[in-house]
Amino acid sequence: MAQVLTERALVGAIAVLIVLAAFYFLLRNRKSDGSVADAVLDAVQRLSKAAPELRNGLTEQAADQATKHLVEMLKCVAIGITNAEGRLLSWDGGANEHYEDLTAAVESALRRGHREHLSHTDLPCNQRSRCPMRTAVIVPLIIDGDVGGTLIVIGGAESKRLIRAADEVAQFICIQLELAKLDESKQQLARAELRMLRAQISPHFLYNALNAISSLIRTDPEQARDLLQDFAEFTRYSFRSSSLFTRLSDEIRNIERYLAIQHQRYQERLNVRLKIAPEVLNVVVPFLVLQPLVENAVQHGIAPKPGGGTVTVVAHDNGNEALISVEDDGIGMDADRLFEDLKDAHKTGAHVGLGNINQRMRSVFGDEYALMVETAPGAGMKVILRVPKFFPGVRTDLPEYAASEEEGGDAEPAAVADGLSRRAR
Repeated sequence: MAQVLTERALVGAIAVLIVLAAFYFLLRNRKSDGSVADAVLDAVQRLSKAAPELRNGLTEQAADQATKHLVEMLKCVAIGITNAEGRLLSWDGGANEHYEDLTAAVESALRRGHREHLSHTDLPCNQRSRCPMRTAVIVPLIIDGDVGGTLIVIGGAESKRLIRAADEVAQFICIQLELAKLDESKQQLARAELRMLRAQISPHFLYNALNAISSLIRTDPEQARDLLQDFAEFTRYSFRSSSLFTRLSDEIRNIERYLAIQHQRYQERLNVRLKIAPEVLNVVVPFLVLQPLVENAVQHGIAPKPGGGTVTVVAHDNGNEALISVEDDGIGMDADRLFEDLKDAHKTGAHVGLGNINQRMRSVFGDEYALMVETAPGAGMKVILRVPKFFPGVRTDLPEYAASEEEGGDAEPAAVADGLSRRAR
């Protein structure tokens, strides 16, 4: 299991276990073992339904989804959730006429960061004997040290168990909201890395591409028009901002455009081989994950080699993964030097594209999906990516996307050194 999945799912699972353990001890003295098991199972189902929307942050929609499941799980009179300003986001259950009477306690919980506990006898009520409310517990939702809202639990009887349950449920909500912040920070980091990668698209490439196209305008206007179209589509795709992920087929089309432009520059010194299995074309990959690797192969492998060489891109099915490689038979380099360069790539700019892709693969899928690199002086370079066909949170927003449903066995594990897997070449 990838480390990113561990960070996101393990913490959430611990939160569920904490709440379930609390419910077990609350219920075991009141019910038979069978009833306790049923109650715990019901709690699992309710928490699993309450969690997904909370992972998008504390919104009215998230609060609505959470309160309707939590009120059933706690078997209480009502559940309410407010934001950090004390504004009620959702209320599910009865006794809602008493919310105004609770606003002072809500403000105190937000200000002090401590739980508030009120008895029905402390509140004005015109229907005291018929009112379902007997107690109210207001627990602050503390997210990364800041109070982000409150959980309001209305009970039908004075009970220490209700207070403990409210504390545990509030902790569960807080962990989900902290995971939401973690998800958002990871997305912000991914966008920043993508912006940096776009900035690395060589100005020399752009200049040379336009220069090559202009040289054909008089001698071969049709080819010039085709290359200009490739150039326009390449830049449009590379600088789009619609998603952090895309289909492998779109990445392949983009590198075909890039290589068509580079071929005009290098002519017979640059040969290209593409071997793409149809069954992996719809696999979702991080956006701009291949072009920097192909550019690295052309610029640092083939261009310095007398007589040029060949860039080979292969993608094939590997069970529950797609296996993708970008290889050149260029000048290669010392593997130890490459790894040293990658350690300081953010400072020196050396192999920054390769380092960026490696970091993004590890950030999205986990350390076990670090790039694998095979290289040696005079032996070219081969970069291998393993991309899972299905992974939580990894999807493209393109409506026509349809993921492959094939399944298979596990890929051969690779050792990790300095964050980048490598094998002897």
